Amino acid sequence: MAGLRGCSPALALDPPALHTPPRRGPRTPGLRRTQPGLSKSCRGTFRSPRPSPKSGQADGAGWESLHLDIQKLKEKRDLLDKEIVQLISEGYSVDELEDHISQLHEYNDIKDVGQMLLGKLAVIRGVTTKELYPEFGLDVND
Repeated sequence: MAGLRGCSPALALDPPALHTPPRRGPRTPGLRRTQPGLSKSCRGTFRSPRPSPKSGQADGAGWESLHLDIQKLKEKRDLLDKEIVQLISEGYSVDELEDHISQLHEYNDIKDVGQMLLGKLAVIRGVTTKELYPEFGLDVND
């Protein structure tokens, strides 16, 4: 039982006869599933996803790293602020950008509905959607 630490207790307590095998979908050629049962990662000791500090590394080194990260973020913020000022000086506005984004969302929603309708019509006619494009004056690259 000690070798099963971190695994589901149900696997260890239920007799194997009571387990029903999982249903499997169609197999994809070239891909193999792992063997049923406990995976290797479940048998080993727990490893934290957080990196441990290097041996001999003092807390000061961690603080230096944080200060360096903060400095890089401040530099990036300053660079972005300069880009914003440049775009405003070129005549761009936040309101115009938000309106443009809103219109793009509306366009994409309308296009999705059109694609859905073309797909349904193609199924009814027994053709591909690509074959319907010329009939409606649509370009395949749109």
